[in-house]
Amino acid sequence: MESAVLGIVLDSSVLIAAERRKLTAAETIESVQRTIRELPIVLSAVTVAEVGHGIYRAHTPEMRERRRLFLDELKATVPIHPVTESTAEIIARVGAEQAANGITVPMADLIIGACALELGYSVGTSNIRDFGRIPGLNLIYL
Repeated sequence: MESAVLGIVLDSSVLIAAERRKLTAAETIESVQRTIRELPIVLSAVTVAEVGHGIYRAHTPEMRERRRLFLDELKATVPIHPVTESTAEIIARVGAEQAANGITVPMADLIIGACALELGYSVGTSNIRDFGRIPGLNLIYL
């Protein structure tokens, strides 16, 4: 029996794709809500960093401003879960166990996945490949 989904940690892959399609943060969250219905959505602090990275890599001032507005709107409307001591322990355990099995999980994805495991949430992502390397993590393809 599959466990109930309590909420989702939204991965940056979904957000970056939406911003590139020139959707607003509100439009993006509305689209996600149509898929997951009334489940709570949170962002990992690492997701904020990954989306923010694009601001500083923008090729034009207009793109930089659009990305800044997108991230600011996200931060104002979606709760951000910090990396806690518990998150760090999950990162250490899962990362070490997977490494012992010869499996590499990108650090940012490991942190986001650990946030979801800590909360008992799923990860909403388009990056099934990397997040699928984290045992016990429920994924929702968005």
